[in-house]
Amino acid sequence: MRQTRSKNVGITLFILLLLTPIYWLLNMSFKTNQEILGGLTLWPQNFTLDNYAVIFTDPSWYSGYINSMIYVSINVVITLLVALPAAYAFSRYKFLGDKHLFFWLLSNRMAPPAVFLLPFFQLYSSIGLFDTHIAVALAHCLFNVPLAVWILEGFMSGVPREYDEMAYIDGYSFPKFFVKVFLPMIRSGIGVTAFFAFMFSWVELLLARTLTSVDAQPIGAIMTRTIGASGIDWGVLAAAGSLTIIPGLLVIWFVRNHVAKGFALGRV
Repeated sequence: MRQTRSKNVGITLFILLLLTPIYWLLNMSFKTNQEILGGLTLWPQNFTLDNYAVIFTDPSWYSGYINSMIYVSINVVITLLVALPAAYAFSRYKFLGDKHLFFWLLSNRMAPPAVFLLPFFQLYSSIGLFDTHIAVALAHCLFNVPLAVWILEGFMSGVPREYDEMAYIDGYSFPKFFVKVFLPMIRSGIGVTAFFAFMFSWVELLLARTLTSVDAQPIGAIMTRTIGASGIDWGVLAAAGSLTIIPGLLVIWFVRNHVAKGFALGRV
């Protein structure tokens, strides 16, 4: 009985610690700058939606969300298109240097983004990809593809090879078997992979900020450049931060079952 109560208290405290910054962010987003800087209040004394109005009416703000969604979506699609056949090859075939190649892929994922910042910047500037959505998407693929291959390889290894053999006996071509038979069997792995690819690309700031300037600038970079002549607009910044959380929550909601299965089956 005491052990159960201790667990409940611990879980409650943990949830409160997680939700407190989110609540404070929402609380600030409904306040004016004067109230935010005037003192500590647990809820808005002069409730206002002006901060959100600025986000939805000022192109310099809402374009950041559009840019972020564009390059994140491109990144997720490219990551899955590259990682799915690569993971299948690692899970089904043995070839010279396969373990070393697999380790090399993971070692790329372990490197910090700052290591590749200068090469990406010089390369994209020279070929005309600087400040484009595809530039950020491709840069993020360097980190997402290795992780996606590693996750998907674990799910694919759990599918018996007999399914492949039976499909070929039944006259299935490889593309037909892969799309209609194999991929539905690992849909949980695909959901988990898409989730992690989305989250990394959505929250990554260093590459996204350096490789863009105006046309493809993400919301994270815009939020770091909010200092004007009158100082920092804390209310607008809080509103922008609150809206930034929503896409992540939606993705978690749609793939929650797949993520739970991923934790149960391993490789997550």
